Order: sequence, then structure tokens, then C-alpha cells
Amino acid sequence: MQGYKLVVSIVPKGSANTVMDAAREAGAEGGTILLARGTGIHEARKFFGISISAEREVLLTLVEPEKVRSVLDAVVESGKLNEPARGIAFVLPVDEVTGIVHRENR
Repeated sequence: MQGYKLVVSIVPKGSANTVMDAAREAGAEGGTILLARGTGIHEARKFFGISISAEREVLLTLVEPEKVRSVLDAVVESGKLNEPARGIAFVLPVDEVTGIVHRENR
């Protein structure tokens, strides 16, 4: 099956559900949430002289090309990604997809 883009969103731990809800309202059918650890300039914090990294959540959302802009805009707004240290979102091309059985039977 072809015709998808992957919206990758990296947000602070605890905000993935809010961002995923907004992506769904904008046309995404769902996604996968992974726990991650940030290593960017804003993530490194010191606690008693020991560097610790902020935990992040990564959302992987397959989206039909015509819905990408609305989903990406919803992710940016709901995740406040225009504010410093809030995260990042980007879109990757997807060459092939399999396993989306509910879509293949339409």
C-alpha cells in the first residue's frame, strides 16, 4: 500500500496523549507513542552536578498526504512546538506500508 507520510513528533513526557488527540481531530487515524530521552541543548540539566536528560515521547503517525498539513499544524499548536525546548515535528516520505488491514479492505 502506498500513499502515506510519516509525521514524527518529539514532545515532553506527559504531553503525547494531548498531541495525539489533536492529530486525530485533524484527520490522523492513530499512531504509536514511544518513550525517549532527549540530548539536545535544552534537555541537559544538572542535578547535584550530574547531567540528566529530559524524558520525551515520540509519536509516529502515518498520514495520507492530503491530511499532512492539518495534522502537522495540530501537532505544533497542541504541543506548543513554537516555544523553546518544547520539541520538534517533521514529516518523512513513506515508500511502502503493509499491515494496515482495515484500510486495505475499503
